[in-house]
Order: sequence, then C-alpha cells, then structure tokens
Amino acid sequence: MNNQQLLPYDETNPVSIEEYAKKLIGKTFREVIDDIEMKKGNKGGLGQLLEKYYFQYQLNSDSEPDFKEAGVELKVTPFKKNKSKKKPFSAKERLVLNIINFETIVYETFHNSSFLNKNKLLLLIFYLHDFDIPNKLDFLIKYVQLFEYPHEDFKIIEQDWNTIVNKIKLGKAHELSEGDTMYLGACTKGSKKADSYRVQPFSDIKAPQRALSLKSTYMNYILRNYILKHKTTYEPIIKDKSILENQTFEEYIVNKISEHHGKSIDTLCEEFNVSKSAKQKTTQVALKILGLKSNKAEEFEKANIKMKSIRIQSNGRIKEHMSFPTFKFIELIKEDWETSTFRTMLEETKFFFIIYKFNSNNELILERTMFWNMPINILDTEVKYVWEKTVKIINDGVKLEKVGKRTFNNLPSASKNPVSHVRPHGKDGSDTYPLPDGRDMPKQSFWLNNSFILEQILENGDNYD
Repeated sequence: MNNQQLLPYDETNPVSIEEYAKKLIGKTFREVIDDIEMKKGNKGGLGQLLEKYYFQYQLNSDSEPDFKEAGVELKVTPFKKNKSKKKPFSAKERLVLNIINFETIVYETFHNSSFLNKNKLLLLIFYLHDFDIPNKLDFLIKYVQLFEYPHEDFKIIEQDWNTIVNKIKLGKAHELSEGDTMYLGACTKGSKKADSYRVQPFSDIKAPQRALSLKSTYMNYILRNYILKHKTTYEPIIKDKSILENQTFEEYIVNKISEHHGKSIDTLCEEFNVSKSAKQKTTQVALKILGLKSNKAEEFEKANIKMKSIRIQSNGRIKEHMSFPTFKFIELIKEDWETSTFRTMLEETKFFFIIYKFNSNNELILERTMFWNMPINILDTEVKYVWEKTVKIINDGVKLEKVGKRTFNNLPSASKNPVSHVRPHGKDGSDTYPLPDGRDMPKQSFWLNNSFILEQILENGDNYD
C-alpha cells in the first residue's frame, strides 16, 4: 500500500490495525458496507468485503500477510450458539489458512515456511452465525483480537506442519487427512472434481487440493479461552515444553504409558488411586499415568483426540465394535458424502487407543497404546459404500421385521463390509427416530467393525494371536 496517509490506521502497526478493526464490533456486515456506500449487489466472501471496503486494500492471494508491513493476516470466522449451558458458544468451522503448494512446500523448513510467514500473527474477527438469519450480510460482528500462537501450542503446530510435509515427501499427498495431525490440519479445499486435483512431486498420483487450517476444535479453544476468556476446565499434559524438543507429543504419550505395560488393571487402579468399580477406569488410569488430576486433557481437547479403551480377549479377538453417535434418518438422507457428519467426524478425529488384553487367568493387562486415524483411502471406499448404502435403503424404505421383542432391519450389517456397519444404538427398542415415511425405528448409528479395529492394531504393532 502506498496510500498510508489516506488510511484510517497505521498499516505498519498491528495495534493500530486492531484498534481500527475493533470499531466493527456490534455492527452487521451490511451496516459496515452501507456506511461506505457499497452497492448491496456486490458479491464476495465476508472477509473479502471487509478487506476491500473497510480496510481499503486490494485483495491478494500471495504468500505475504494481508497487512504485509505489519505482518498481520486478516481472518474473518464464524462462531455459533449452543444449547449447552456449560459451553454456550463454539467455533462453527475450521479456520482455513493458505493453500498447500505440494511442489514447493517440500523444500521449505517450518521456520522459513510460507505458512509461518503469512500466518504468524492473525487478526481474528469473529461473527455470530445465526441460523435464523437468511442473509450473511446481517450477521453480527462480535469480537476482534490479534492472535499469536501460544508458546505451549507452537511446538505442536511445528510438529503438525512437519507431519504434513513428510507425508508429501513420501509421495502420499493424496493420502493426507486431518486426522494425521493435532492442531494444524490439511483440509480439502475445493471440489473433488478432476480440475481441483494437483500434481505432487514424488508420485504420479494427483492429489486433491488441500489447505493448511486450524482445526475446529482448536478454534473452539481459541474462542473460549482467548476471545471469550472463559476459564478452562482442562489441564495440560505437557507442563514442561522442553519435553517436546526431541520427541513428538504422540511419542511422549506412548513412551510415558509404556512404563506401565504388563501391569493388570487392578494393580494400576491401586497404584493411581482409581476405583476398581469405575466404569471408565481403563481411561482414567491412562490419564493418571500422564499426570492429570481431572479426566480432561487440554491437548486432547484442542486436537480432537478421542480416547478409546480396547479390550482384547484371551483368544486374540475384540468383542466389542466401536460405536459413534446416533444419526437422525431424516437428516442423514439430506447430506452429501463429502460433507457428511460421519465422514467429517472420521477424517477430523484422531483416536488414542489404550489397549488391554485378558491373560490366561482372565486378568486385564495393559498391553500398549497407539494413536490412530482412519486412512483416507479406506474412508472414501469401504466406509463411503456403507454410508451410501444406508442412505439408499432409508430413501427406498427400510424393511423392518419384528421377531419377539427385537426388530430387525436391512441396513448394512457387519458381515456385509470389512470396515463398517449400522446397528441399533438406543436405550432399548422404544428409543426411536422417525423414518422419512413416518414410521418409527429404533435409533441407529454407524460402527467400526471389531475385526477392522483389530486389523489396524496388528498392522501397527504386536501380534495378539
């Protein structure tokens, strides 16, 4: 910009830019653009409208921050109201940062990366996405704040960046998934049409275009703890940041718990003062080993890491399938696979498996732990097939057959797919959701097959046969 004297802020000073931006608080986008006589028919994203008509600079998509001389990148992002009184607000979506150039990022290091150059200091403008308001111009701007990654998060974001780049270096850009990382993700950007696929340097396979982004769960944490300043109920696992200088977060967690491999759950409960009758004692013990007093880990919350206890029987098999939340039939059939609730959940979630096994004396022994996320090639084949089959059956009309007190249906069963299936997930047969044709049906959910989970464990470590 060469018109500094005409601008209502100092383009070289982050604080001056923030002060000017704070004048937006309490206004709708329509009020802002009407004030500067912008035509109502002008189209563009909300961020682009503010860039062009409020901050008065030309839009750019280069590797430099929006306010180049101040090193500030402008990000306009929505949050929403929740029904929960404990967490009344949450981020509506991930925060997309910059497109990944597969061919150049592999020659960068984190500290000289285009990502860090562009996104080191963010000017966050939060607006309330009100689902009852039809026009986005009428959304209310609520919060404005400069944001720099907290020291305790910066090392993990660096490790996330390296994880993404290392996968591209292996010629696996087409297998990138948000579940690969903790706070910084590689989300799909654009459609899955052929023209949105990009060349990658170490493979002939074209990869879907992706962008670096801050995950929605990390945005939740920013919103609640830095913007709304609600007191956190979570405690960090990593209290000494030097711990991550020579190991990743995941390596630290796995190594810490490995010190207790081979101990029975009863012994661990006694050692860490966990009730032997506690329903979640297997996960509670793991958290206590990690030095947590509560049942909620700050890093797990930010990274959308879900703890799952896996119990392997003495015969080497897993008895239980892995469940997910129930879905409403009428809502499910309105979704598209690419943006569906189930696909999003599986792609964005990283699981922390705490693996126990019953020995010959029927004692439950801590075997090991591992981090796992759904491979993208399985997600978009086998899991997609089950999801699409489920939608088709619901649309065509589910076949229900009552035998005694049980009701059977023709939704995909565990024997029909090696990865996933659908099964009841209600309190009992009377716990139902309505079908599109008006009938009521016991609540259902998607599940991952126990045999598939065991297969993933075997591929990543010890053999339990």
